[in-house]
Amino acid sequence: MSQMAGYLLHQLRLFLIAMQFFTRVPVPAWVGFQPAWLQQSSRYFPAVGWLVGAVAAGVYSFAAQWWVNVIAILLSMIATILLTGAFHEDGFADVCDGFGGGYTPQRVLEIMKDSRIGAYGAIGIFLMLTTKFALLFSTPLVLAVPALLLAHPLSRLMSCSLIFLMRYAREEGKAKPLAERMSSNEFGIACLTVIAPAGLLILWQPLLLDRLLPAVLLMVFATFIMARMFMRKIGGFTGDCLGAVQQVTEVAFYLGLLASPVVAGA
Repeated sequence: MSQMAGYLLHQLRLFLIAMQFFTRVPVPAWVGFQPAWLQQSSRYFPAVGWLVGAVAAGVYSFAAQWWVNVIAILLSMIATILLTGAFHEDGFADVCDGFGGGYTPQRVLEIMKDSRIGAYGAIGIFLMLTTKFALLFSTPLVLAVPALLLAHPLSRLMSCSLIFLMRYAREEGKAKPLAERMSSNEFGIACLTVIAPAGLLILWQPLLLDRLLPAVLLMVFATFIMARMFMRKIGGFTGDCLGAVQQVTEVAFYLGLLASPVVAGA
């Protein structure tokens, strides 16, 4: 096997590991697993978002041919939750519980580690899901599919920015693969996996161009606010924090899309 073929095979392996980690999709046995590979696979987290977004958009498009918009949106949301195993929603709920009920860094981390959901987490998940539903219901039909396609990879890129810029908060978890910071090259690859397909999507749906900037800016702002909160409260990030950022910035994307003056006049 040539050096280039070996490199490409390894990149495919890393993508499949990322897909296995963030979804319920089974991967071939030949992929294998090593802890170091999971850290390297973080560059493909946004690429997995394209898969999730494609399922969300596909289910929505199909369902919209048979049922009213409310049902199509609901089925699309159910499909993504089943596909990911509510992985990010669980992280968001843990962050709600930890930051809502913890008053010291140690207590926040302890609460987030508890698998049981508390009042803050339950309320947070309810508000998160209903907000997503309301925003998608308010999205013009012509933008619903590209919005679903874009929101998932972009929100996962926001999570990657924490791995790139911040330290891992749990001292006892420093050996975990995701506790290692992403290199500049890895983060660059993560950005490329979003930017290149997004460019093609904009060519397909030019209406996105006027609406994309406010949506992305709101995502970046939300990520900045959450990152500051994480640093202030626990001195870094955890896996739950990554899930929370994904969920919040996905909502921020829909909000930014609808906040555009062009959308308001549509």
